[in-house]
Amino acid sequence: MTPVNRDIVIPVDKAVEEQVPQRRFRPYSYYRDSGIEWLGKVPREWAAKRLRFVARINPVKSELRGLLPEDDVSFVPMESVCEHGGLVLDQTKPLESVYQGYTYFRDGDIVVAKITPCFENGKGSIAANLTNRVAFGTTELHVLRAQAELDASFLFYLTISHGFRRLGTGEMYGAGGQKRVPEDFLRDFRTPLPPLDEQQAIAAFLDRETGRIDELIAKKQRLIELLAEKRTALISHAVTKGLNPDAPIEDSGINWFGDIPSGWTIHQLRRVVRRFVDYRGRTPTKTDSGIPLITAGAVRDGGIDHSRVPEYIAEDDYQDWMCRGWPEEDDVVITTEAPLAEVALVNDVDVAFAQRIIIFKLNRFRVHPEWMRYYYLSPAGRSELLSRASGSTATGIRADRLRMSLVLVPPLEEQRSIIEYLNPRVAELIAPIDSIQSAIAALREYRSALISAAVTGKIDVRERMKAEG
Repeated sequence: MTPVNRDIVIPVDKAVEEQVPQRRFRPYSYYRDSGIEWLGKVPREWAAKRLRFVARINPVKSELRGLLPEDDVSFVPMESVCEHGGLVLDQTKPLESVYQGYTYFRDGDIVVAKITPCFENGKGSIAANLTNRVAFGTTELHVLRAQAELDASFLFYLTISHGFRRLGTGEMYGAGGQKRVPEDFLRDFRTPLPPLDEQQAIAAFLDRETGRIDELIAKKQRLIELLAEKRTALISHAVTKGLNPDAPIEDSGINWFGDIPSGWTIHQLRRVVRRFVDYRGRTPTKTDSGIPLITAGAVRDGGIDHSRVPEYIAEDDYQDWMCRGWPEEDDVVITTEAPLAEVALVNDVDVAFAQRIIIFKLNRFRVHPEWMRYYYLSPAGRSELLSRASGSTATGIRADRLRMSLVLVPPLEEQRSIIEYLNPRVAELIAPIDSIQSAIAALREYRSALISAAVTGKIDVRERMKAEG
């Protein structure tokens, strides 16, 4: 046996030290080699068993008893499975309508997403408060049911631990976006197995600690939302009312524009854009390196987030792909679907743009690029596009409807005055957001490290639980 006498520090980023001080935890007094490469040493009293011996894997729905075909049960599509715990239970369906073709589970079961990237992102939960204690969900779920030796909450935390997700990712099969974790991985997974009362103590500790962390994260996310709301209100007023409170106004005749200053005009977009560069209808061949490919998901909050550019096209294909039109600095970029109406200005011309993006080359004698960006950041601009959109699964806008959409156009000098007014004020509002997001990321990393350390026996939480009641 290996005695251990040092404390273990769960690292915390400096950005969150004041909210979550670095926690020192005592390790167990004695360890032994588990014989499992990923697990390493485990506390002396712990066992390790394959998951199939301590849990049922994907239990059969034929065990259902006592429910009538017309009885409601919870319905859980993949979007209702949260990352790192939680199910959105806002849908029910009659049992007879979901009995075939969906995954069955019940209260107390653990669901684990099996398809990429949901598995890697930690989608999974312990099921609770299901309608009639039963649910049917997406077929992209594995279901685990803890048996006598295994506590369900401990098993849930194990399934969202770093080791479990890393090993499962390595066992995925399939191609591209269709890779899945096989059932055999779950059946053969070597589960660290403390005594049952210790599992329950670990789960209770993690319930409490992750609850505290999640509360801090929620507060920080709310702060970001408040800053975003203030920014939206600031932009909205300037873009639809101008800067002069005494300016005469007139009814625009359009609900989302409301009353606008006299002298402002409303034009169809095609009247102020000299050329539309539309990349829709084509799919580029993607590579692991080359020219960065800007996708619709990288256009956010008025800018292009180059950190969200996971894809590339080959340099040899670049000329052909961009033959419809080359971006120029300060061209306006707008997304046309998934999501609709995200806007940015081109700040790097050595990139390619993917489908669902259109570039506006403006008539700059009539519209300033920054004005157009602020216009589409405002509720008025977004509402105008949404009013012309269509689609049931993904809201998008057709090219002809986009060209016919309306845009508010103040005199050019007034546009410049509004831009000069907004730029520093908007910058002041969004300046704290990066540091807040960094703090949130650090809290999430701490949460993950704490869970992994607890379920693998690297820290002993029993004395802390006793001390803190």
